[in-house]
Amino acid sequence: MYSPGFMSPAPARLDRPIVLVGLMGVGKSTVGKRLARRLGLEFVDSDDEIERAAARGIADIFERFGEPSFRDGERRVIARLIEGPPKVIATGGGAFVNPETRALILERCIAVWLDADLETLAERVSRRDHRPLLKGREPLPLLRDLAGARNPLYAEAHLHVRSQPAPHERAVDLIVEALATLEQGRSDRA
Repeated sequence: MYSPGFMSPAPARLDRPIVLVGLMGVGKSTVGKRLARRLGLEFVDSDDEIERAAARGIADIFERFGEPSFRDGERRVIARLIEGPPKVIATGGGAFVNPETRALILERCIAVWLDADLETLAERVSRRDHRPLLKGREPLPLLRDLAGARNPLYAEAHLHVRSQPAPHERAVDLIVEALATLEQGRSDRA
């Protein structure tokens, strides 16, 4: 049961970045910031870093260069972000779909699939129109299509956390609990 005063303990040791993956609107950036604060780690949003590196917005990159070019740049930025000390990284919804990016994340990071029901996601993403894949499309049918194609890939993540229509702190609690369980399993095998 969620209690706003309850804070689950942080895992004892984190030796790899934590990478949040999942569909658009699931809260990777919002939850990621709170998770990083809880764990005392740096937070980085890969989309922000891509925009900084390209000196243009994601929508502009999609429009001018196309999705394949964007995904290539995204892979290179994520490869750079996972270097250095552990941090929490929020990725764009399609990052984990790229086989090279997915393999890199699975090998060198702890991948967390943040998931939510499609109706909740459709309501969230309809509040703003900055997402290139939504341009001129209805959110719910698009999200159904994306979920059908992407969820089997997201399922390869090390951890799966279901985000409910509840405070984001609840999702953070669930991730921290899952990380602690994962770390306990790793130390038991050592």
